[in-house]
Amino acid sequence: MHDFPPLVPDLAGPDARAHTTPTRSGRAAVRRRLPRHDFSQPNTRSGVRFLGWLLWQQLPVLLLSSLISVIEWLPGSVGPYLVGKIVDEGIIPGDLATVGRLSLIMFGLVIIGIIASVLGHTVVVRTWLVAMYGSMKLVTRKATQMGHVLPQRTPTGEVLSVSASDSDEFGALTEVVSRFVGALIAYLVIAGLVLSTSLKLGIVVLITAPLIVLFAMPLLRPLQRREEVERNRTSDLTSLATDIVGGLRILRGIGGEQTFARNYSGQSQYTRRAAVSAGVWQAAVEATSVLFSGLFLVALTWLGAQEVVAGELSVGQLISFFGYAIFMVWPIQTFFELAQKWVRSVVSARKTVAVLDQQPPWPPPSQPLTLPDHAVLHDQESGFAAEPGAFTIIVSAVPDDSAALADRLGRYLPADHEPVGLDVADGRKGRAARRAQRQRLAERARLAERDRQLAGQKWGVSLGTVDLADVPIDHVRRRIVVSDTASQVFAGTLQSAIDPHGRLSLAEAETVLRVAAAEDVFAGSHGGWQGRIDERGRGLSGGQRQRVVLARVLGLDPQILILVDPTSAVDAHTEALIAERLVAHRRGKTTIVATVSPLLLHHADRVAFLVNKRIAAYGTHEELLKTNADYRRTVARALDEAPATGIARATDARSAEAENVDE
Repeated sequence: MHDFPPLVPDLAGPDARAHTTPTRSGRAAVRRRLPRHDFSQPNTRSGVRFLGWLLWQQLPVLLLSSLISVIEWLPGSVGPYLVGKIVDEGIIPGDLATVGRLSLIMFGLVIIGIIASVLGHTVVVRTWLVAMYGSMKLVTRKATQMGHVLPQRTPTGEVLSVSASDSDEFGALTEVVSRFVGALIAYLVIAGLVLSTSLKLGIVVLITAPLIVLFAMPLLRPLQRREEVERNRTSDLTSLATDIVGGLRILRGIGGEQTFARNYSGQSQYTRRAAVSAGVWQAAVEATSVLFSGLFLVALTWLGAQEVVAGELSVGQLISFFGYAIFMVWPIQTFFELAQKWVRSVVSARKTVAVLDQQPPWPPPSQPLTLPDHAVLHDQESGFAAEPGAFTIIVSAVPDDSAALADRLGRYLPADHEPVGLDVADGRKGRAARRAQRQRLAERARLAERDRQLAGQKWGVSLGTVDLADVPIDHVRRRIVVSDTASQVFAGTLQSAIDPHGRLSLAEAETVLRVAAAEDVFAGSHGGWQGRIDERGRGLSGGQRQRVVLARVLGLDPQILILVDPTSAVDAHTEALIAERLVAHRRGKTTIVATVSPLLLHHADRVAFLVNKRIAAYGTHEELLKTNADYRRTVARALDEAPATGIARATDARSAEAENVDE
């Protein structure tokens, strides 16, 4: 297991076969080549091709596990033959020496089978884990590549189900493939033994299994369709649960728990009906397997008995035939199990391909330029301009307008549409459902093409004289960092939440924690920097979670930092501390904040007033209060309203995307 987990390069590209790994000390990194069978470039042309690619990555190990499986099946396939020999050559003539010798051979086969079973289980677990975690890591890599674009195209639940339940199906497929090879060889061995004894019975054994599988084939297509419906509805249910958990605090505040509980209950029943329908067809396939296997057992025993009566078979050979018939039930059922898991895996592979086949919309510039230092950041659409090294605040009566401006300044695509799921939620079936799914895939393709066109043209935001579209996107992410209220806290230690890449010294980490006024998070953490934080920061209050996010983005120390409502969830005293410390900490570096908080506005070098998506006025906070009535009303209304909970936008991976740029 020394090669587990599988190697998946961070980003796909011309150098995808290169991989960086830490040394044992953890302080340095070395470059090494990936092995021939790696997970760098999955085949996403179709679900079947993806499965073939996934199995090919483990071909040597699959061959080894198949060989072990053949040995594991050996006692069951050869055992009946030896029993017949013991009866005919030992018991009937009374030759105890022959009985003892053949019994020792059988005992040796059993021991070999036990050893093979233990080894086979170890190897199969390895193939299962590699297939499962390999596909998980591919989905994780794709989420990192796509960043904020992925949740705009694909529902969150669909991505989660691919990474969780569908990846497990791939592991199960690798396991049954190995058993299938062993079962096939055992089946051929038995057929050869029967043919050497009786031509008629041998032919029956050879043609029975293919006929049984052929008879069951009509059941596999409806099973596949119902499996696909079940998986899609499960994805939708996961998306709904994720949205409910993410907005639980808001739901409690507005009394919406019962409404969302009813919605979840209805969707879960919808999913349950799909699962029952798939289960009915799966039970039909399994019942067919048991029925035909039983009929084969009866038929082979009956034909063997007739040949004994006719004097063409001995008693020992009849016993052997009966043993063959009983044992053959397991290979035949393995054939059916392979068919079932293949169907389930194809369904899962199609969903996986729908995620992995998406590509980032940002094309590399034909003649890449370099962003200048200490230049004006200018947005052509709104007329906004941020002076280098200044602390600039954007004020707008419509929070979504200032958030959209922050998106453009960071070269993020607008979140102006809902993600397109693959499930047909209106109950359509058959051809109508498949036609609707094709339409949804076409809609995804249309959105992807729109994103490519939008990202490929001049962006309209420039740093100095350089348009952001003329600079590689990873360079933009390193220089311009956007953090908004949708940025997430991941599970781990407090240290990993503040400094996920281990770049900060202790003094630097303490500094950003203090600037974000998050000392209470450290004080309340059991274990200090090594204290645990739950997924999404569930153990933290809304204000604590917001301050941890602020400390994390300050730790990146970007040349241009854009913050959207960084203090919307904190009290006035804490907000005043953050405002004072943030301005001092970022002095000399370009900082842009979208907010209407007077406590922050008092510290601004410059305020830009946004009206109808255009900059209407510039000045200091005091100047605009005196000269602009609309500005006074906007700020006064912010004082009268309760603190906002943040702007709900589909940019969950925004901070993580900036941090994960490959440097």
